[in-house]
Amino acid sequence: MGISSKQRKNWQQFKPQVKERIIRMAWEDRSGFESIEKQFSLSPNDIERFMRTQLDTNSYKRWRKRASERGHLKHEKLRPQTVSRFKCSRQRLDGSTKGWK
Repeated sequence: MGISSKQRKNWQQFKPQVKERIIRMAWEDRSGFESIEKQFSLSPNDIERFMRTQLDTNSYKRWRKRASERGHLKHEKLRPQTVSRFKCSRQRLDGSTKGWK
């Protein structure tokens, strides 16, 4: 699964805040791939490629392991009915969370 130069160019146009937000959402259990796709037009495969380019090797491996083990939380179809939204109650409209450093 290679990364095209066109994709890299598109990702370079993202502001640093947007890149941080995508990475944070990808790490969160409550944010599914579908919500990232709605907000940033990145498919689950694009998210995987994006994370590979943005994270160091060990962090990427940890993220992949976590995302695959918790796949039932990252895909809306597999998510339990008790989880009905992708936004934390403490999350602000701009996407930041109280106490996030």
